Amino acid sequence: MRARCLIAAMAASASFQGAYGADEARTNFFDDPFFQMSSGLAGCPAPLGPLYTQAEVRSQMHARLERGTSCWLEGRCKDSNAYRYDKTIAPQVRKALEGVPGLRRGSVWVMVQRRWIYLQGCVPDKPMRERLENAARAVPDVENVVNDLMVGTQDKPGYPLAGP
Repeated sequence: MRARCLIAAMAASASFQGAYGADEARTNFFDDPFFQMSSGLAGCPAPLGPLYTQAEVRSQMHARLERGTSCWLEGRCKDSNAYRYDKTIAPQVRKALEGVPGLRRGSVWVMVQRRWIYLQGCVPDKPMRERLENAARAVPDVENVVNDLMVGTQDKPGYPLAGP
């Protein structure tokens, strides 16, 4: 019985991967700002960024609409959709991070979604990690900063990885 369950689970997994696997085209369907700030640490795992399969797009549409509107309904946004801030926040974040001394010694990517800044990649030390987070947090209209920057390149990143 246990072997049959295992075989059925493996077959379902293979079927799922075939339908929604790594070979399926991914796009930045929602046009979320995503850019690399520096590439100074060789071997830093590159993030996937805001690239989604069609199935992921369908599953995210409702949640993104709800999250974007709730900001306005709760009085935290002037605009009725928090995602509309992203295109104006992104260049401000870029400018703020460029002002952090030593940025070029790391490999840093930035993703902006609904006034949240995602810092991804690798930095040479913990103080650099904190300086980058503080610089991003100081940008007007930024609601939150998710700091997924690793110190060095040896840890397992906390973000999805780009393909080989």
